[in-house]
Parts: sequence; structure tokens; C-alpha cells
Amino acid sequence: MDKEIFDLIKEESIRQNEGIELIASENYASIAVREACGSILTNKYAEGYPNARYYGGCEVVDKVEMLAIERVCKLFNCKYANVQPHSGSQANAAAYHALLPKGGKILSLVLNDGGHLTHGSNVSFSSHFYTFVHYPLNSEGTLDYDKIEEIAINEQPDLILAGYSAYPYIIDFKRFKEICDKVNCYFMVDMAHIAGLIAAGVHPNPCDYADIVTSTTHKTLRGPRGGLILTNNEKLIKKINSAIFPFYQGGPLEHIIAGKAVCFKEALEDSFKDYAKLVISNTLACRDELQKLGAIVSGTENHLFLLNTLDTYGITGKAAQNKLEEIGITTNKNMIPGDTLSPRETSGLRIGFAAVTTRGCTNEDAKAVASIIHKYLKDEITKEVAREEVKKLVATWKLIEKI
Repeated sequence: MDKEIFDLIKEESIRQNEGIELIASENYASIAVREACGSILTNKYAEGYPNARYYGGCEVVDKVEMLAIERVCKLFNCKYANVQPHSGSQANAAAYHALLPKGGKILSLVLNDGGHLTHGSNVSFSSHFYTFVHYPLNSEGTLDYDKIEEIAINEQPDLILAGYSAYPYIIDFKRFKEICDKVNCYFMVDMAHIAGLIAAGVHPNPCDYADIVTSTTHKTLRGPRGGLILTNNEKLIKKINSAIFPFYQGGPLEHIIAGKAVCFKEALEDSFKDYAKLVISNTLACRDELQKLGAIVSGTENHLFLLNTLDTYGITGKAAQNKLEEIGITTNKNMIPGDTLSPRETSGLRIGFAAVTTRGCTNEDAKAVASIIHKYLKDEITKEVAREEVKKLVATWKLIEKI
């Protein structure tokens, strides 16, 4: 046993168990998922795809990967899937490569309004290999589909991208598809944040409209850290497969693919639908309670909302994140629509309820979380009092090791 590493794992276990995890992109994988990811499948090299490997001895991992593909296609009602991407970013890279030549034009959301780094940030590969133009949110912080259509007609992109990192509302994929058809371009959706909600049927399914859909397998889907790509187009899946291997990746992580297969099976169960509904109601309960207490917050129709810390408490998102971490509440600083501060400072926080709902958070608990956040950021209670309130609340939830 490596005592140094296992001591650190134990330390992280204490942090997770004793804290309130409100980072919208995090969740807790089940024991079954973790056991698959920690299995002897990690020993097997399997470059290629099922029944077309470059190594021998792949009979079992072929079955594992085919089962993962079968389950995820059933989960999202699509025909084809690639479950090998190591992350959502690599899934996006492969999707771009499958659809576009180098320099192809992509229309995506302005990064400051909730887009992802791989949606055209100048520090990402995406802006170095492709040409990006952007559409903004409107003054209410929502998608303006007529404006997006106007920009698309003027810019004539090769691809329009939907799917975001900090957008708290339902996305109208049908309207996006209509815009794409009008300008004769591809439609791609990055559903990383809302995949679990889509799987549970509480958010519209982009597979009904998009040429390619990418996702992570953690976040609201509650699986291992990894990525996937979906399509209903037989020609595109061949291009996607070639883009993942051999273009962007080598051997797949079959132990992680096994974990993905487990999480897809879990997401097909009725209990997962109940979980997703509770995520949404918990998010709304916390958001509404904060607003009732006087905080400036976005609306929400999914697993997250934005809290304007600068105008509510007079502190940046970075300062609020650091202050809440002192009492065991983990959030992340986040730009809000129209933000004038840098991404390193920001004017707000992104708050999500996917993780704590997995542990057993209820609507009443979510309201209590809102109260702790508001009172502590307004300096109405001391650090010691706030920390005790956090400990009292999490003591009623499941231990991470028992999920």
C-alpha cells in the first residue's frame, strides 16, 4: 500500500463527506461505477474498435464496449455512439474534425455568457484550428433565437453549436435546427451539463435534431469522468470513429468505458428519473430562497443558476468562492451575462445541485443551503456558526462511500 497516496485519498474523502458540493459540473459516481473503473480492465490495451482491434485478447473488452454503446444509444434514443473519448473536450475536438475542414466557421455562444473553452476560447485548440463567430444572450440572460438566426444569415457558418457551461434555461433544439437548415449548415450540441436531465426526460433531447451530439459522462449523468459522441448518421459515425482513433487518441480506457456502461444502465432506471426531477426542484428551491432573502439571481429550469455576488454582497465571485470554502461549501466563480470583470475574478457564482441531490439533499435542505450562503456572505454569522450549520446539514446525508 502507498500510505502517502491513501492518506491523501482519505483526506479527500473527509473533505467530500463534510462539505456541501455546489459545483454544477461535479457529481458522485456510484460504488458500482467506481468498482468498474478500478477493475483489472485497466490492464488491457485495445487500440481500435470492437471486432477491429490492433491487439489480440480483446474478446472481453469488445463485449464491454459494445454493451456501453448499446446502452447509451437506448438511453438517448440514437443509432450510433462512440464511447471512447477521454473527455468532453476531446469529444468536441473529434466532432469538429469529423464535420469541418481546418479553418471552418463555427457559430457559438459568447464565452462570457456561458460558452465553454472548446467553443472558441483563444486559449483552446478550438480557436487555433477553426474560425469562431459568436452569438450573445439577450439582456435577460436568455437565448434570442431571432438574433441567432440574423447572425447566422450574415455569417453563413459551417456549423452552429448549442450547449453551454452556465446556461440555466431549457434550450430549444428544434429552433436551432430550423436556423441551421435555413443557412444550410451542420448542427452540433454539446450536452455535457444537461446529459443526465435529457436521459431522464426532463429536458428536450438534442439527438432528435442535431447532426452530432457530444457529452461528458459525469456531471448530471453521474458516471466516471469521460466523454461520448452520438449521431443518427451512418456516414458521420465513420468519420467520428476515425477522428477519435487514430487521429486524436490511442488506446481507449476500457476500465472507464466499463464505468460508463454501468452509469448508462443506472440512468435507464426509474429511480434516475426521480433523481433528475429532484435536482431541478432543489435548484429552484435554493434559487427562490436566495431571491426571497434579497440576492440577485438568474432564473433556472435545470440543475444550475447564477448568483450575482458583486451587486448582492459587494464582493467578486472569486472572493465569494474563497469565503464559502472556509465553511465547507464548494462553488465556482463564474462570469454572469454582461460581466465586466475578468474570468479570474468574475461578478458571480455558478451554483448547481446535481451532486448534493445524489447524497440525499431535499427541497428544505436546499433552502437551508441558501440561508447559510446568504447569511455568511453578508457577514450576519461567524465562520464558526456557519461551519456548524454546514456540518449539521451534511450529517443527514449519505456518505460518499455508500452511494
